[in-house]
Amino acid sequence: MSTADPDAESPTLFVVRNEPNPEREYHCDALASWFPEATEIDFVAGDRVPIDEADGVVLTGSTAGVYEAEDRPWIAEEEALVRELVEREIPTLGVCFGHQVVNSALGGTVEQVGTTHALVETDLDDDPLFDGVDPVVVALHGDAVTELGDGLEVIASADHARIFGTRHRTAPLWTVQFHPEIEADHREAIREAGGWDEREFSFADVTPGRVFENFERLVAERTAAGSDTRETAETPGTTK
Repeated sequence: MSTADPDAESPTLFVVRNEPNPEREYHCDALASWFPEATEIDFVAGDRVPIDEADGVVLTGSTAGVYEAEDRPWIAEEEALVRELVEREIPTLGVCFGHQVVNSALGGTVEQVGTTHALVETDLDDDPLFDGVDPVVVALHGDAVTELGDGLEVIASADHARIFGTRHRTAPLWTVQFHPEIEADHREAIREAGGWDEREFSFADVTPGRVFENFERLVAERTAAGSDTRETAETPGTTK
């Protein structure tokens, strides 16, 4: 159950868009739609997160590969952003490319492994990010994390990708290789982008957006806890 004050001011969230191809932005649009009050940051176009204002940050997917940093300088800049978010302990969620860039930023390895565009079954840890999340999820990727970044541990795995979700051991940082934003309505866009593999699962088995709802709750709880701590420290005569 959430401990956040329902009357408290909403946390300040930023959605970092990472798609360089204007014809493939449907996934960024879909993700941003789950955070209607968040500010969108077009990282590829040169926008940057005002980190002093951020209560939480979400990193989207991309058709770019993190190993393309030499040709796409913004990738190295996003890796630097990830390290600062960890250092400042600002709640962060990486999705697909976001999952990969987080691991890469922290010393992990990302490789091309072959395309998977399908509903797949995952093994999800008992983590608050996965509260109410069904194990059938949307996979849309050709790259995968093959070695964990420093400080990260695996919290989700799939048959085709062992490191399918991660969590930082000390910072409020989570990543998922799958796409919690995608619903059945997006199948045509997926087919146009590279095909869709119909398997035994159905979109009726998927819980779209639940990961985002959980992350937003975790951000709100952390923001409220930080506010309470500051108020206690600023109140004269208060004992610790």
